[in-house]
Amino acid sequence: MIVFDKLWITMKNKGISTYKLREQCNIDSKTIRRLKANENIETKTLDKLCIALDCKLDDIAEFIK
Repeated sequence: MIVFDKLWITMKNKGISTYKLREQCNIDSKTIRRLKANENIETKTLDKLCIALDCKLDDIAEFIK
């Protein structure tokens, strides 16, 4: 299972709110909800998040068996 717990930590450390993700990074509220619920998201969304947060994929997502 892919979980996005690290995303919220990275966002906090970089001072990025969900509002900023929605308004400045074109990530819609439905996608934010899916991230919070650890549901499937598209790889292009992961790309947007990494660009917006200036981070690597392993800074926002983690695989747990």
